[in-house]
Amino acid sequence: MSALATWGNELYTGKRSYPFTSKWKIWFSVALAILVVAVGLTLARGGFNLGIDFRGGSEFTVSAVQNTDVAPGEQAVTDAVPEAEATVTNIAPGTMRIQTDRLDDDQTLTVAENLQNAYGVGQDQVTSTFVGPTWGADVSQQALLGLVVFIVLVALLMAAYFRTWKMSVAAVLGLLYVVAVTAGIYGATGFEVTPSAIIGFLTILSYALYDTVVVFDKIRENTEHNLEETTRTFSENVNLAINQTLVRSINTSVVAILPVGSILFIGALLLGAGTLRDISLAIFVGIIVGTLATIFIQAPLYTLLRQGEPKIKANDERALKGRSSDGPDTAPAGSTT
Repeated sequence: MSALATWGNELYTGKRSYPFTSKWKIWFSVALAILVVAVGLTLARGGFNLGIDFRGGSEFTVSAVQNTDVAPGEQAVTDAVPEAEATVTNIAPGTMRIQTDRLDDDQTLTVAENLQNAYGVGQDQVTSTFVGPTWGADVSQQALLGLVVFIVLVALLMAAYFRTWKMSVAAVLGLLYVVAVTAGIYGATGFEVTPSAIIGFLTILSYALYDTVVVFDKIRENTEHNLEETTRTFSENVNLAINQTLVRSINTSVVAILPVGSILFIGALLLGAGTLRDISLAIFVGIIVGTLATIFIQAPLYTLLRQGEPKIKANDERALKGRSSDGPDTAPAGSTT
């Protein structure tokens, strides 16, 4: 049996155990620190780097380009409109995208001509469009509406499926944390916020929810007859469930991260496919944060919400009392207290 299989088997049987629930203060402190740093860095950069779809502006596309360097495009805009800021991206092989603030007709013609000269292409290879901020505002509104509807449905469905609103609350708070941290890291890195990035933020909710349901389903299985439990406390049963699903969570995350990482690092950074960076970064970070949030935030939070209930508290006291009366070395496998 391989080392990984042995490790997974020991986690499942409780022979080996990591204290996820008992160390909740450490995990919550680290989670809060990560969120504060991500948000702080975003604010230090002046907020999110909104794309042209949200702030409006002029956009030029230059095709059949031999040299995909961004410098000629930036210089072409600066020569025509010195005060304008240009964002130049290689969006596909031989295709450059240049985005600027809103330009008038004369400035648009001048920039288009400069781009022709800068990249050595004909007039037919340069196209220009104007994007108004209204469309971006509509996208933001619809994305926010989608997020609210998703969270409400998740809360209701999880409460019905697991038959406890406290598990639903823990799951929803974890999902909101995943979105907040992912958005914070996205803003801190200065990546441009585009409609694709918004789609990426909404996509990671589905993955995070899947991992949460897998872990919570095992928690429900372990705690379903908790009031009849005489060897483990409620917290220890939850912790055992996290350890039992740990290998599955890691494997699922790795399988999901590999293709997204390939898009982000190989496709976007090495091959210059700039249009892939926004959505791939959001999903890449979201998968990692979603997995960690389930293990270190949602499951421990659920434990805190439940362990103070009178029946659970009384049963925990009986389990601990019985354990102490049997001797100091009678703690069950997988316990963390």
